[in-house]
Order: sequence, then C-alpha cells, then structure tokens
Amino acid sequence: MNDRFLKACRGEPTDTVAVWFMRQAGRYQAEYRTLRRRYQLLDLVQDPDLCCQVTALPVEQLGVDAAILFSDIMVPLGPMGVNYRIQEGVGPVLAHPLRTADDIARLVPLHAQRGLDFVPAAIEKICRRLTVPLIGFSGAPFTLASYLVEGGPSRQYLATKRMLWGEPKLWGRLMDRLSEMVVAYTTLQVHAGAHAIQLFDSWAGALSRQDFDRAVKPYLIGIYETLAALGVPLLYFAVGAGHLIDSLADLPLDVIGVDWRHPLGEVRRRAGQRTLQGNLDPAVLLAPWETIEDSATEVLGQGKGGGHIFNLGHGVLPDTDPGTLRRLVEFVHQQGG
Repeated sequence: MNDRFLKACRGEPTDTVAVWFMRQAGRYQAEYRTLRRRYQLLDLVQDPDLCCQVTALPVEQLGVDAAILFSDIMVPLGPMGVNYRIQEGVGPVLAHPLRTADDIARLVPLHAQRGLDFVPAAIEKICRRLTVPLIGFSGAPFTLASYLVEGGPSRQYLATKRMLWGEPKLWGRLMDRLSEMVVAYTTLQVHAGAHAIQLFDSWAGALSRQDFDRAVKPYLIGIYETLAALGVPLLYFAVGAGHLIDSLADLPLDVIGVDWRHPLGEVRRRAGQRTLQGNLDPAVLLAPWETIEDSATEVLGQGKGGGHIFNLGHGVLPDTDPGTLRRLVEFVHQQGG
C-alpha cells in the first residue's frame, strides 16, 4: 500500500508531500455527472458497487495518496429516525426540525449493525480495489446538530444558538446523542477497513471561541479520546475556524484541516508540530496554471516545519478541470520530493 498519507498523519518522514482533495469525487468529473443523471446521491451512497466506483475513480484518475468514502454526513441519521432529503442545490432538508425535549427523546440510538449494512460492504470493496488508504468520515456533532435544529442549511444559525444559549441541558442531550452516533458510525467504518477518520465540522466557524470551548469542544474531546483506541489517524476539518486554532491545537487528534481563509504558516506557529492539512483556495484551480503553481508553492512552503498533507481549503468546485487536478498532484509530488 502507498502509506504516504498515513505516515504524514502521524508526523513521520515521507518521500514527498501526501496529497488528496476534499470532494475529489463529484460533479467536475464527466463520469460522475453521467451517474448522477441516472441515480440520486443517496442511491450511489447506498449501493456498494456504485459507491466503490465513485470513491475509486478520482484515485485512479488523479494519482492522489488517499481515497475518501463517498457518502453524506446525514446518512447515519436516517437509522436514528431523522426524516430528511437531499435537495439539489440546497443540501439536507428535514421534514420536522428538532426543537423540543420530545423531539430529541425520539432520536433512536444508532445501532451501526442495523440500517447501515451498505457502509461496510462498500468499504470492503473499496479496500480490495485500491492500494491507497481509505478515509472514513462523519459529520461532527455541532454541524449535525445545526442541520437537525435549523431543519436545513442556515446563514445565522439562530435556532441552534437559541438552544445552545437558552436551553443548555437540552443542547447537551442532543450533543450526547450525536457524539454517541459519531463514535458508533466511525467505529463501524474502521472495523470494515477504513484506515483513518475525518470529522467534518462545516459550520463550527459560526461560533465564537467561548461558545465553541463551552458547548462543542468537550464533545469532540470525548469522541477523539474514545476513537483513539481504534489505532487509526484522526482528523478534523472546520470551515471559517481560524479563530478557533488555539482551541483545536490541544484536541487529542492527529491532523488539523485548515480552510483557505487562514495562512497555513500562522496555523503552524500556533499549532506547533501537529500535522496540518490544506489549504489551497479551491477557486485558484480555475485560474491560469502559473497562478496555481505559485499558490501551491506558497502552501507547500507554509506547510513546512511539521507534518503536512496537501489539500484544498474546501471541496473541489464543479467547474474544475480534472486535468488541472492531475497536474497539481504531479506538481506537489515533484516539489515535495
């Protein structure tokens, strides 16, 4: 196996810089667009053969050093009794947001062996097909809670913050349930063969550091301390979270993902030797190659001084040319060597 990514996660020496891309399976690929004309997103996720195909495609096309399971952060909430749909161009939408104690009490504790059998089936197929590590993942509790409470994507997270501030005990019960789910769901993935776990906290940047430290960080600590027993690298990525770096730096995990808004070199100074992941602006990939090369060189330079996994500061944009991504992978490997 190409273990460059796993070594980088652990801060071990590598022959070159490891590279993969968030949302490296998606609409920028002609093959993916063809599949989406025939299947809904959840159809692809829940069919192990299709999930394997979609997960493997960017690895085989681009030469990246890791695969990430093709799925959606809402998937494990279905077996918990959450009625949701993925609305094109919007994201997850709930029929009934969770706002009361009764709503939260109706959440069914996740039994990973029930309702999610397609997940280990897909992982086993992927691991047989690929010779790079597979990253399993889950949404982090705060981001999942925001979808559940708001009923879908939000700009201001007013209902979420109202619960967090005004009903802290209710908020705690919701975060406890979601933390238990994250542990069960990611453990299922590792037992099936996933080589690392990344938590996506897309909306954590909406919180002040004080609120994050009080109402979110303790749950992350509990999750990562529990998952440490699995013996795989643990990663975390939050969007717009530059103000949280000092809080993230002492979480019991291996890799901090950084979005494009915050200079990687500054994060390095604040996070020390911790392995960092990121953080090229995805929009740069729409620019001329000379601009891409200059930007990637800057990211590589700022990543020095500790472990570094080259990635984008968010997911690949649909307008990205696959040839540009492939060329970028080659460039990173050459420069890192």
